[in-house]
Amino acid sequence: MSALERMGLAALHRIDPETAHSLAIRALKLGLGPKEGAITSPALETEIAGIRLPNPLGLAAGLDKNAEAIEPLLNTGFGFIEVGAATPLPQPGNPRPRLFRLSGDQAVINRFGFNNDGMEAITARLAKRPSSGVVGLNLGANKTSEDRAADFAKVLTHAGPHVDFATVNVSSPNTEKLRDLQGRAALTALLERVMEARAGLDRPVLVFLKIAPDLTEEEQADVAECAMTAGIAAIIATNTTLSRDGLHSPHREEAGGLSGQPLFEKSTTVLRNIYRFTGGQIPLIGVGGVGSAEQAYAKIRAGASAVQIYSALVYGGMSLVREILDGLPPLLARDGFSNVSEAVGADAKS
Repeated sequence: MSALERMGLAALHRIDPETAHSLAIRALKLGLGPKEGAITSPALETEIAGIRLPNPLGLAAGLDKNAEAIEPLLNTGFGFIEVGAATPLPQPGNPRPRLFRLSGDQAVINRFGFNNDGMEAITARLAKRPSSGVVGLNLGANKTSEDRAADFAKVLTHAGPHVDFATVNVSSPNTEKLRDLQGRAALTALLERVMEARAGLDRPVLVFLKIAPDLTEEEQADVAECAMTAGIAAIIATNTTLSRDGLHSPHREEAGGLSGQPLFEKSTTVLRNIYRFTGGQIPLIGVGGVGSAEQAYAKIRAGASAVQIYSALVYGGMSLVREILDGLPPLLARDGFSNVSEAVGADAKS
């Protein structure tokens, strides 16, 4: 991390976290972030569900909720980015304050509640995205919706033509009863609706599923089976957790989803289980607590074909993208792998 970036992060950490987040998006739009484009090498080139990626490191949904900084984010080095979540109607989300730094734990708690500009505004921005670069959209449902399955399908129908993949997000803890959609019957019905909407697109987009880290093993097995039956292209494991185990920071009891370092082991265990339950037949994206090349590599060895980060950027800045990607090839070479795809699920296979 450069001295300038370190000073910038220190300044942002002196102000309200949500205000700092807005300023970070504004800075990216003004061109103040890295401009090197996607980082790649023969060791890093890979694919997820048939999509070619310059590298396996992606940006998780939540940073660019409203698809305002697509091109700047694609230029920071990521192999792919995910924007959103988008809901059919704009909604303000939960009352502020709703974002909390847990600096001592290298973690974040948020209870945003799918605050976003709505699918109309977000789709208009997606329509102007660069033709190069892999961009996905996280699909959400409105808080007051009486038919949340219809909401997911509606956003996919509207925005689908402008993205490379769309993620069904039934794992946010900040919309009441949303996680209930992860049950076998509800999830099966939901995915049927979404896949019907996908079939109606002129260019069917890949559909991913994002799951919670707080599922029991039995529930994880059910989710894996539902995803395979529905034809889901990839599973993202995992979203934030409701657990507060081992936290020390003053804001540890705030309501909402916990992300960052404390989530790493929990989310990686779920990832490893899903790889086992699917027999490696569905590509997985590992997310949760990744803040170093070693942690990204651990996700890959546990079964992830690609990895996403977000909360670690709060503490490591955008230079963390290059740090992780520069650190992966030596780890691959150490273990006798010439390409990242060869290491996927290595621990599970052994």
